[in-house]
Amino acid sequence: MERKLALVLGATGGIGSEVAARLVSAGWQVRALNRDPDRAAKDPRFVWIKGDALNAADVAAAADGVSLIVHAVNPPGYRDWDKLVLPMLDNTIAAARANGACILLPGTIYNYGTEVFPEISEDAAQNACTRKGKIRVEMERRLRAAADSGEATVLIVRAGDFFGPKAANNWLSQGLLKPGQRPTVISYPGKPGVGHQWAYLPDVAETMVRLIEHGNLGDFATFHMEGHWDSDGTRMVEAIRRVLGGPKVPVKRIPWLMIRLASPFVPLLRELVEMKYLWDRPVRLRSDQLQAMIGAEPRTSLDEALGTTLAAMKCL
Repeated sequence: MERKLALVLGATGGIGSEVAARLVSAGWQVRALNRDPDRAAKDPRFVWIKGDALNAADVAAAADGVSLIVHAVNPPGYRDWDKLVLPMLDNTIAAARANGACILLPGTIYNYGTEVFPEISEDAAQNACTRKGKIRVEMERRLRAAADSGEATVLIVRAGDFFGPKAANNWLSQGLLKPGQRPTVISYPGKPGVGHQWAYLPDVAETMVRLIEHGNLGDFATFHMEGHWDSDGTRMVEAIRRVLGGPKVPVKRIPWLMIRLASPFVPLLRELVEMKYLWDRPVRLRSDQLQAMIGAEPRTSLDEALGTTLAAMKCL
């Protein structure tokens, strides 16, 4: 790309902040749109712009002249996610079309139904079986339409469950461990012997920027990351124990029955129950296409990644 100027929507979030920082390291100028930049945890390396991703005029103004828009934003507090996430994306698409820019979207596994499990390639059919998954499929449909118009390009990078020092809403810090204290128990959501896939946010950001810098991706490109594959559900638990220096920290199953009974009354629990199917059977994204494009996938060792993450969570 000739203009190394990017707009990041969601620059205070987990993946948005990591991608923005990595772009700066790669020589990009980064603009960050935020509703209240004076109160945000601001990185001085970014140019902070006051505005709302739900406001088309704000996004258009912030995107003027950019060649890349990182769409890593969600509605405040995830409130009304199902109603607001598509209008937010439409604003990004309009801004990208006006500038001939590339849209970078962190993808999810929610797009897929169980018929394509356990190993998923980039061209697998997207027959989502959850409400959230169907919305994610519609997001990617709209992005493909924008790419097909010839007025914008799209890059989607899909990975397993996020974790990292800046990750907020994720299974590690909201399910397995309790932040702010040394863990006395590890709560594991999956069934014994069922594999699960994890992705360290700095590695995801590094992968995204390498792809952007590589170029020649076509108008609409999707790549899958392998990240850290836990083949039977014990690798992540044992790594947590090693980092804690507590080989006898007990593991207990998350009480799914109680969560299901309470889910009609607690929105967060309802969301967890909807995604339980991703813990009931192995789900593995294949990264062959990614490795063919950029070579070996960026992969921080699991112990190092967890050490950094648990320190940020104040668990050590």
